[in-house]
Amino acid sequence: MKNIFLDRDGVINKYPGDGLYVTSLRKFRFLPGAKKAIALLSENGFRIFVASNQAGVGKGTYSQKTLDAITTKMLEDIEQVGGKIEKVYYCTHRKEAGCACRKPKSGLLKQAAREFKFDLKKSYFIGDTIRDVLTAHAAGAKSILIFSGKEKLANQKNWEAKPDYVFKDLLAAAKFLIKEI
Repeated sequence: MKNIFLDRDGVINKYPGDGLYVTSLRKFRFLPGAKKAIALLSENGFRIFVASNQAGVGKGTYSQKTLDAITTKMLEDIEQVGGKIEKVYYCTHRKEAGCACRKPKSGLLKQAAREFKFDLKKSYFIGDTIRDVLTAHAAGAKSILIFSGKEKLANQKNWEAKPDYVFKDLLAAAKFLIKEI
């Protein structure tokens, strides 16, 4: 089984901006091509997981109930086009909590690998930040950085880590993975 992790904000849906959160269903907007990309990966035998920091819950900016409603709607919309997300993993802790699940730590990825019994070294993590690249590296997974969210190619000289692959968006990354794996 081919396993892929996706960050959420900036990969699946529009990045809300630095220090901001998707705090309601109304503010959750799929990025162009994201649902199609997930459907293509699903149709080609990839098992897809979401791993995302959602500290707004821990900060009280929005509730766990709101996060659950956004997630349910996201999964339903993806399934309507033939995509399937196996499971969603969120870290809702604040940065200062020091938990093992907040990216760039690899706790969310390790939890999925334990639950679904797969090797992280044969997995990919697609994210829109260098933190996502660091998370992939910490877990031993391959990293794919896309430019549909926070990170920009122009910042390359300041990156703390080098991604294994870069693409403009999730659809471009999906098309590559389908051909390569």
